[in-house]
Amino acid sequence: MTGTTDLGRALHAWRDRIKPAEAGLPDDGVRRAPGLRREELAQLAGLSVDYIVRLEQGRATNPSSQVLSALARALRLTAAEREHLFVLAGQAFPGGGQISGHVPAGVQRLLDRLTGTPLSVYDAAWNLITWNPLWAALFGTPPPARGFARNAVWWAFVAPPDGYPQAVSRTTGHRAAFVSDLRAASARYPKDTRLAALVDELRNQSSDFTALWDSGVVGVHEPLTKTVRHATVGELTLDCDILAALGTDLRIMAFTAPDGSETAERLRLLGVIGVQALTGTGRDRRLAG
Repeated sequence: MTGTTDLGRALHAWRDRIKPAEAGLPDDGVRRAPGLRREELAQLAGLSVDYIVRLEQGRATNPSSQVLSALARALRLTAAEREHLFVLAGQAFPGGGQISGHVPAGVQRLLDRLTGTPLSVYDAAWNLITWNPLWAALFGTPPPARGFARNAVWWAFVAPPDGYPQAVSRTTGHRAAFVSDLRAASARYPKDTRLAALVDELRNQSSDFTALWDSGVVGVHEPLTKTVRHATVGELTLDCDILAALGTDLRIMAFTAPDGSETAERLRLLGVIGVQALTGTGRDRRLAG
């Protein structure tokens, strides 16, 4: 692949300029690397350390669009830098009718700084793009990004990840809103083959989705409540709000609890315990109505 050496140099330079604290990682004192270590970049991007090494050394060829997007998010690249990353990797830049998974630096900083609020970010097709540690501690580390395993509409109509609790809404129309979102995304991105495949497979796998899609139903997302029984900290009843990032198609899902409430205290405790609580029975969580 042409440009592999340049790709490796660019990845190394981008890695060097990011301080661990900027990425929400602890700074453990003296470091040989001025910025992120390879293992830290691997952690942030959801890739193996060996793959990062092979990319930087020019021994890995043809990284996928998903891998490049994950690296761009982890490295806090600007839109122009992200496009340059795709060029260096010899990949077509996802644009011109393709859904973008780019997370602007401001949105990423929001995730980094609001450590006491479980946050997750989705693209126009409701593919999970990124999340903060407290979200993972609450719901579990998402499955590998294969097929539709990280798609929230797939979770709602077909199968959520193992151990991931289903949403219990005290409002109506949540699933209809998902269908409306996908219909709007399909109209806006008619050339996005991954989106088209998602809709086709949802129609094949879910009669409920098909009925809503064919009815032309229009739904909107309203505030809802989720009650999670966490094996370590107990039951948490959380308000769920979906926010839009201006200038993008991103949706930011935030979970909060009133100050002073029992849930707020349990959420604070979960933040202290962290993702370590997800081992063993800590992954076995169900929702209460």
